[in-house]
Amino acid sequence: MAGQAGRDVLLKISDGAAIPNFVTIAGLRAKTIALAAKSVDATSAESPNAWRELLAGAGLKEASVTGSGVFKDAASDALVRTSFFAQDRRIWRLIVPDFGTLEGPFQIAALEYGGAHDGEATFSMTLVSAGELGFVAL
Repeated sequence: MAGQAGRDVLLKISDGAAIPNFVTIAGLRAKTIALAAKSVDATSAESPNAWRELLAGAGLKEASVTGSGVFKDAASDALVRTSFFAQDRRIWRLIVPDFGTLEGPFQIAALEYGGAHDGEATFSMTLVSAGELGFVAL
C-alpha cells in the first residue's frame, strides 16, 4: 500500500435526519481513529500447561476518534456544537483511504476551543462509539 495524505482521512457527521445527509467536519488538521477489543479470560485449572485462554467472540469492542483543527464551515460547527450540548448519538462516517469506511453511532465525549492571540480559533474533540459500527472495505 502506498502512503496516503493525512488530509484524506475524513470525518463526517450526519444531520440527524431519518435518511441522513453527511457533512464533512471542515478544517481538521490532525485526526486519529482507534479501534480496541477487550478480551474475556476463560483460563481455568484445566487450561493446558497453565496457558491463558481467551473466550472467542466474547470481548467488548469500542472505537474512539480524536481530531483537532479549525472550523471554517458554519454548518459543521453547528452540527458538532448541537450534538455535544444535546449529548445525542449521531451517525458518523469515518473514511480511511485504502482501508475502508466505518459508520455508526458516536457521542462527543469532549469538545475544546482555543486559540492564540495572533492566530485562528481552534477546536479539538473526542468521539466514543455508542453502538454497533459497520465496516466496508475500500
